[in-house]
Amino acid sequence: MIERSPKAREIMANTRQLLTAGGYKSFSYADLAERVGIRKASIHHHFPGKEDLVKAVVQEYRAEAQAGMAAMDQQINDPLVKVRGYADFWSACIKDGSSPFCICVMLAVELPTLPVEIAAEVTGHFSDLSDWLTSLLRAGEALGIFQLNETAQAEARALMAGIHGAMLAARAFNNPQVFDQIAYPLINKVVKVA
Repeated sequence: MIERSPKAREIMANTRQLLTAGGYKSFSYADLAERVGIRKASIHHHFPGKEDLVKAVVQEYRAEAQAGMAAMDQQINDPLVKVRGYADFWSACIKDGSSPFCICVMLAVELPTLPVEIAAEVTGHFSDLSDWLTSLLRAGEALGIFQLNETAQAEARALMAGIHGAMLAARAFNNPQVFDQIAYPLINKVVKVA
C-alpha cells in the first residue's frame, strides 16, 4: 500500500464510511471537508478529484480483502472453516458496526455510472472473491466436505451473492442477526451430509 500522510488516511477513512453508508454519489468534497474539518482545497491537495480518492479507497479495500484471504489460506487448511471464516468476518463487522456493508457491493449498484477505473477495481474485487471461493469449494469437494450441485464457480458466485444479500437484508431489517439467519444456512447447503 502507498504511504500516506495522517490527514490523507483520515480523508480515506471518512470516505470509506461515506461509501459504506450511501455509495459514490452520496457525498461531495464539501460533505467530506465538513466531516473531516478541513477545507475542500486541502482534500484536493491529497486527492485531486473524487475519482482519485474513491479509487484509492477501493484499491486499499481490495488489497485488505486479498490479504485477508491469503492469511486464511496460510493459517487454515480446512476449506469449510475458511468459508465459515468469511461469513464470520462479515457477521462480526455487521454486529460491531465496524464495517456494516461491503463498499464494493454499494459501488456495484452504481457500476454503470462509475468512472471506468473505479468500476474496474470493483469488478476486480468480485473476481478476486469469486476465484477464492471457487478454489475453496473445489478443494472441499475433492476432500468430500462439499457436495456441489453446479460447477464450483457457479456455486461460489451464488454463495458470494447470498452473503452480500444477507448484508443487505441485515441493513433492510436493521437487525444484525438477520445476516447469520441467511448466511450460515447458505453455507450449510453445500456441506456434504454424512
